[in-house]
Amino acid sequence: MKKNLLIPAFAFIAVNMFGQTPAAPKPANANTSNKTLPPAEMVSNKVVTALKKIPLDEASILIYDYDGNLFSYDLESETIGWTIKPADNHNEMCGNKVTINNGVVYIPFVNGEIIAVDNQSGDVFWKSRVGNITDQIVLKDQTPVVSSGKLYITAQNQNGSSNIYALDTKDGSLAWNYKLDTVNNDVTPLFFNNKIYIPSASNLYSFDANTGKVLGQKNFEEVMSGKPVTDGENIFIANDKDILFALSPDKLDVLWQFKLGENQHSIKERIFCKDHKIYFGAQGETVSTLYAADSKTGTQLWKRDFAGDNIEYVTEAEDNIWGYTKKGKLFQIDINNGEIAFEIKLTTQPISNIEFPVDDTIFYYCDAGLIKFDLSTKDEDLYYMRTSIKDNVYSAFLKIIR
Repeated sequence: MKKNLLIPAFAFIAVNMFGQTPAAPKPANANTSNKTLPPAEMVSNKVVTALKKIPLDEASILIYDYDGNLFSYDLESETIGWTIKPADNHNEMCGNKVTINNGVVYIPFVNGEIIAVDNQSGDVFWKSRVGNITDQIVLKDQTPVVSSGKLYITAQNQNGSSNIYALDTKDGSLAWNYKLDTVNNDVTPLFFNNKIYIPSASNLYSFDANTGKVLGQKNFEEVMSGKPVTDGENIFIANDKDILFALSPDKLDVLWQFKLGENQHSIKERIFCKDHKIYFGAQGETVSTLYAADSKTGTQLWKRDFAGDNIEYVTEAEDNIWGYTKKGKLFQIDINNGEIAFEIKLTTQPISNIEFPVDDTIFYYCDAGLIKFDLSTKDEDLYYMRTSIKDNVYSAFLKIIR
């Protein structure tokens, strides 16, 4: 009976292997000119003044407000120094983060604009746009990756395409572009060893950072939605469900994989590496968990559960893991053993990252404005108050200039 079953089984496999029309291979090289791009995916740029290195205004913090405007706030005088707004943003939301390199602030706006400004004065060096006003490209959940004279960012187009762009940091012009597999690509690229790593649909790509040439492509069974990170040796990325993968940086071979707890998923940006260890937070239906694992072997070192709540954000500062939950619980965890060093239910709900001044305080943003939280007194001081509050608040971003 078993022998008879083997024939149709093999026939079914053969039909699937040889009967389907193979997908057309992607080009090995990226586009390096607007001439090869449709109008909806072109890059336009305008130089206002020559880019130069700028000293840091270390008395200020950059606030990317949830209305989509970015401003510099002087922490000593408690006044706004300068403000940058997108030219024609119909979606009033932040949705992105900024990067400072050599005193230049690189700001992506949700409407496809990218602006490089002086961190001290807010004066514009150059303005760039991916896409155009008619066929607008969306930049969402992006942190500009700036290295070796280029800025790397992924964008989603209303025409159903998604692209990774490399721009020249001197003037914002197109260096190279590559069309990805899916429109829903809002993951920040990883720059490592002169390569760019970015997931798209169920694939992970590696590119030559200078030319955009495809160096590797790894296919997975599930959609890859995690932010790729590195420990300085290997690459780590999670799928949309419950598995974290460790990959070799050159061949993208799977070295090990870590399966999350039952009914847990969505690591996304809640992941970082330090000292050959990897830390990642997973959401869950009943319990969310913060994990620590050896980055060489994938062996779990410790875990910390949060019952009845989901971890929204995690970061590291001075051998401690800081974060907050969906229900507004702020926590500090010892990075070495997973023990809770500090935990409090906030009266204000954070919607941003956490920044750490030199004193015994932290900053975060809520719907009312900038909160300065005193770790000794547990006071939530509204350090900067917004003049109005929106009904739909997506996210905000803070960056102390230093």
